[in-house]
Amino acid sequence: MPLLRTYLADFVSLLFPQLCAACRASLVANEDILCTDCLYNLPFTNFHQQPDNIVARQFWGKLNIEAAYSLYYFNKGSKVQNMVHQFKYNGMHRIGNLLGNIAGQQLLQNSVFSTVDYIIPVPLHKKRLKTRGYNQSACFAEGLADKLNAAVEPDNLIRTVSTKTQTHKSRFARFQNMQEVFAVARPKDLEHKHVLLVDDIVTTGATLEACGIELLKVPGLKLSIATIAYAE
Repeated sequence: MPLLRTYLADFVSLLFPQLCAACRASLVANEDILCTDCLYNLPFTNFHQQPDNIVARQFWGKLNIEAAYSLYYFNKGSKVQNMVHQFKYNGMHRIGNLLGNIAGQQLLQNSVFSTVDYIIPVPLHKKRLKTRGYNQSACFAEGLADKLNAAVEPDNLIRTVSTKTQTHKSRFARFQNMQEVFAVARPKDLEHKHVLLVDDIVTTGATLEACGIELLKVPGLKLSIATIAYAE
């Protein structure tokens, strides 16, 4: 029977091949979501080993953060962009869980992240959430939580205003677009806790900064940041 199941699986894969979310090559036995080559050779930043990495520097003088991190470098036309597109727009929410696991494994090597109490995803407005069906940042947060032994708080930070796309806006315009967009629903739950704020891509950091400003109004809250990718 196991041999028969293997033959059936191989036959189905010929008719309906599963493709790598990054390079779009056909997956083979024991591969899932990403092929082995992409799993190990996508452009890791290794920011967990660099306290003064470029993402952390984006927030110097703007947010009082403990640490900042991105898993991959993001460039237009790259495999990482392909993967993020599949994740955000083609319903492949499992990508977020996988990338959260990979990132969490790296962050275990940095003692700062070992003290995280709660992981909070950048929220989508309810209209966009209804359209997409899931919050990609929340999927990433769930994968991180598995490794960091922290709780996901998916609805404590809320988006009160639906904003237009940030694409092609300057950093200042992006930040202005994010003013008074977010609010903390239950600040008491976060008092004197270490919160890891997560998003998919960080470019100018304007969205994360706007979220961080609201979170840091909570007494005693410590803030760190993690994203799937940093757009160079």
